Amino acid sequence: MSNFSPGYYITAELRIKEESQAKEAIDSLTILCAETLKEPGCSIFQLHQDTTTPLRLILWERFDDEAAFKRHFEESHTKDYVALDLTEVVQYFQTSVIAA
Repeated sequence: MSNFSPGYYITAELRIKEESQAKEAIDSLTILCAETLKEPGCSIFQLHQDTTTPLRLILWERFDDEAAFKRHFEESHTKDYVALDLTEVVQYFQTSVIAA
């Protein structure tokens, strides 16, 4: 049985656009993660860095539902991060928990 509750899960692969901005991107995403976790309906917003390709980042996200996920993009902290233009979304997946 899974320890994760049903919800709206997103796994997003990001790429840092400029190697010279890697620290700024990671620092800014760390702040975004902390702020996003304060949003109603968000219980996971975790940043990971690829150990072999440091400019590749993964975000693991869990929202209660699609509406909470969509509201995330209306938040000022999300808009502020996007405006920095430090990363691009390579791909993302919306998934559901499957009970074993």
